[in-house]
Amino acid sequence: MLGPVIDLHSHSTASDGSLTPADLVARAAKEGVSALALTDHDTVAGIDEALAAASSAGIRLVPGVELEISFAPGEFHLLGLELRDWKGALAATCAGLADSRHERNERIFDRMREAGIEGDYGELRDASGGVVGRPHIADWLVARKAAKNRQDAFDKYLGKHRPFWSPKTCLPLDEAVAAVKRAGGLAFVAHPMSLFVSWARLRLLFGEWKEYGVDGIEAWHPGAREGACARLEKLAREFGFRVSAGSDFHGPGRPERRLGRTAGGRKIDDAYLACLER
Repeated sequence: MLGPVIDLHSHSTASDGSLTPADLVARAAKEGVSALALTDHDTVAGIDEALAAASSAGIRLVPGVELEISFAPGEFHLLGLELRDWKGALAATCAGLADSRHERNERIFDRMREAGIEGDYGELRDASGGVVGRPHIADWLVARKAAKNRQDAFDKYLGKHRPFWSPKTCLPLDEAVAAVKRAGGLAFVAHPMSLFVSWARLRLLFGEWKEYGVDGIEAWHPGAREGACARLEKLAREFGFRVSAGSDFHGPGRPERRLGRTAGGRKIDDAYLACLER
């Protein structure tokens, strides 16, 4: 029988989510989520606000982060969960990544201006509270009628190898795992299907990740099919990894991702909290 619902992957306005950390926690409580991990991209800035809100709401807040890793051909993200010291070295690492993100965004705006789309990156940065990701730039393009919607903006301009795309500096996996461990956290490979590799290659990667000290795999994610998630969980347990599950919630603008639910709209049972046990 399904127990309380949890969620081990979510985002706030501290990165590219549309709800503040406090509003995200309030939304989670309203949805019946009993434990929530805040895992903003390359930043831990929202954790303190989320913790205070979670205390008031009576739910468990799992301090976390999502770090982008150097990898080809797909996208490789590493979740740090159950962080214990996010104000020390990890915060400094995130600050360096933020500088890299700003440099990348400036290159994107340079390319837009070359294409005849005028804009001031500084204005967008100020309006967003200082944190700008490609989704913010996509919305900016939509507001200027250069794209029909966010997905159209990515398909035409901002996706990998599209006209305005520019890479940002990412951490090597060993450095990212070490940063999470120094912060007292557990390192999980997020949504492995986004790597776009074969199952045979994935099995080889699982072996490599084990040697790097990766603790677990986010087997359940709404970007994958239920069958693939079940297969990921089986493979992860075969290698002795912890197994997590999340919604990758960003806000109401992405209705296909709901707090407390993952692939196929499946509710996330609190049995997955076992992945955080020490």
